[in-house]
Amino acid sequence: MNHNLYLQFLAHFTQQPDKVLIDTPEGDEYRYIDVQTASQRLASVLSELGVQPGDRVAVQVDKSPQVVMLYLACLQVGAVYLPLNTAYTDAEVEYFLGDARPQLYVCTPDKLANAQQFSQQGLVVQVECLGTAGDGTLMDRAESAEPTTEVAQLDGNDLAAILYTSGTTGRAKGAMLSHENLASNSRSLVEAWRYSADDHLLHALPIFHTHGLFVACNVTLTAGASMTFMSRLDVDGLLDRMPTASVLMGVPTFYTRLLQSPRLDQEVVRNMRLFVSGSAPLLAETHEEFQQRTGHAILERYGMTETNMNTSNPYVGARRPGTVGMPLPGVEVRITDRESGLSVAQGETGMVEVRGPNVFQGYWQMPEKTRSEFRDDGFFITGDLGRIDEQGYLQIVGRDKDLVISGGYNVYPKEIEQLIDELPGVLESAVVGVAHPDLGEGVTAVVVLKDGERLDEAQVIASLQSSLARYKQPRRVFFVDSLPRNVMGKVQKNQLRATYADIYQHKEATTA
Repeated sequence: MNHNLYLQFLAHFTQQPDKVLIDTPEGDEYRYIDVQTASQRLASVLSELGVQPGDRVAVQVDKSPQVVMLYLACLQVGAVYLPLNTAYTDAEVEYFLGDARPQLYVCTPDKLANAQQFSQQGLVVQVECLGTAGDGTLMDRAESAEPTTEVAQLDGNDLAAILYTSGTTGRAKGAMLSHENLASNSRSLVEAWRYSADDHLLHALPIFHTHGLFVACNVTLTAGASMTFMSRLDVDGLLDRMPTASVLMGVPTFYTRLLQSPRLDQEVVRNMRLFVSGSAPLLAETHEEFQQRTGHAILERYGMTETNMNTSNPYVGARRPGTVGMPLPGVEVRITDRESGLSVAQGETGMVEVRGPNVFQGYWQMPEKTRSEFRDDGFFITGDLGRIDEQGYLQIVGRDKDLVISGGYNVYPKEIEQLIDELPGVLESAVVGVAHPDLGEGVTAVVVLKDGERLDEAQVIASLQSSLARYKQPRRVFFVDSLPRNVMGKVQKNQLRATYADIYQHKEATTA
């Protein structure tokens, strides 16, 4: 049996060819038949470029309907789709390409000439580009290509995608997601959220990570629904389209921004049936204020790059602020003691562990790291700390590692600290996440200077701009005489978070 995820979507392309799958605020409409034909042309192009089943295709382009077509083409030919954040610098991209060794790297048209260096360095075989208006060398090739209906014969464990993530130390790791990982999870979400072909999703998320691609797009394609593709978060644009939409998936920032608009009321959301939030903790006050204003309780869920979605607040039943609900169909969640790995009593805090068909295949070319993250019985150790209450709801109470989530994006302190520590005059630094009313957490750096040295906040931030994506750059930098440490010499980041806990609370929300 062929377990290619593409086949899970294919029935809708043949059954409802004239239904609009994607529309845009600019007035463009792409029917299911349009998307299918374009993706089949791109599948032919991929084959012409030498892409074989199992080959990686790295994609770092701006959001557009054509990116979905390319994603479908990769699934169809059995390539491994590797999306990269558009904010990554050349130095960051060089690492990802060097690690994944893709057959093809797709960039934006303005970066095509510069990206040829990656081919010359032997990091990638072929470089093409894709723009937001159906332009670029890849679409040029597709115009003259014959659509192919051939679908690669794959096992459920064959890779569909690699998404890079990392811990607080070391370089980024490629999480390997199989066709069955993605297929099973989208089916579970369709069931849990009562998703149907009648739904119309407002899609304002990026599509280079799990939430925007594997939740939003895969669920829409699995259900045979429709979606409006917005290039970014546009509050007025969302409110304009809510009367004809039914679902919004967002990060907490979406909801804090919506609440700032006087237009948000029960009338504007009259046709909406579901608001989903994820990728970062949603403040209880945001949940409560949104419900008061709209009559809708936001549905919070919990997932991660390595597992897709694990739990969800119920579609029917109490959606409790501060919790991420119960395990999705087919998923098991348990709480264990960090040291012994034994399950803790109900209501006690411990390590969140997950098992199910959604859990990834391991880290790309890191077998030892993969083994260390799994228990012998197949449970994946998430690194999150949580507890399950008497009603079965999971609450995430912290992270075992010092991961910062700002605006829905993962930020790894060690990467930033290493760059700050290399600056002239810096003795050491620590980076923490501090509660931010708009972003969830604001990236905050605390720096110790060498004796007699001078450096200010603006200089530190400016020095990082060419090395780090914008969302990773500290929003504030503070200077101290020394960092707090325990008796073992470990920096006490919890003390730093407490010291600077209120720094973002008395300002107007800033633009991400």
